Amino acid sequence: MPLPTRFLHLPRANVLGVAIHATNLEEAVLLSDRLLQTEGRGYVCLTGVHGVMEAGRDPELHRILNDATLCLPDGMPTVWVGHAQGHRSINRVYGPDYMLGMCRWSVARGYRHFLYGGRPGVVEQLQQRLRKMTPGLQIVGIYTPPFGPLSPLQQRELSDIVAECRPHIFWVGMSTPKQERFMAEYFDKLDVKLMAGVGAAFDIHAGLISDSPDWVKTCGLQWLDRLRKEPRRLWRRYLANNPAFVWNIALQVAGFRQFSLD
Repeated sequence: MPLPTRFLHLPRANVLGVAIHATNLEEAVLLSDRLLQTEGRGYVCLTGVHGVMEAGRDPELHRILNDATLCLPDGMPTVWVGHAQGHRSINRVYGPDYMLGMCRWSVARGYRHFLYGGRPGVVEQLQQRLRKMTPGLQIVGIYTPPFGPLSPLQQRELSDIVAECRPHIFWVGMSTPKQERFMAEYFDKLDVKLMAGVGAAFDIHAGLISDSPDWVKTCGLQWLDRLRKEPRRLWRRYLANNPAFVWNIALQVAGFRQFSLD
């Protein structure tokens, strides 16, 4: 029997109307494994400030995030909001850490993986590096999508490839909100148990961009480190989103604004 679209027993933080599961990395891996051990199917979103702010402007993305099987706190601001709302167990679930944790866990379980996304050549390099980092890892398929939507021919091609290799976990490495929209559209169309959108984890684990130091992540300054590395691509995102997030969270915490999870 399929699982409900959310793990309803888990408490959720309300971050400007986005329901973030109050969990941590270790529990997120165990919950994902629980889904894989049942007849259920679903998708996992890892959401930080960017995803929350995009959802505030896009009702469809808002629904996609709140209907996710797991919507994980990939960003220290979402963790701090969760703590302010009394969720003491919430901690950051960083996309690259979640991906690597699932890969390591899956070796003993025998789970098969599929890599979808990235620029040309990224998934090939990612596949090689993940196998070196995690001996025994089963990566059974890779696919580099076009920049725009899949054509009907490409949809059939992808469906046939996935049906043939039958992965348990389908990793999506694209930007937000593109990867969330893809998962919401395709997790019922492709023969997979679990989809997870991990964005920059593809480039980090492929060795194309360096990860931030742990202290930078803990302080909530990873956005600044990423901006330093990719200024042309990211400056508009951070200039628009970060001040607006701080302002609206202040209004929510002070009780001046209410944000519905519906």
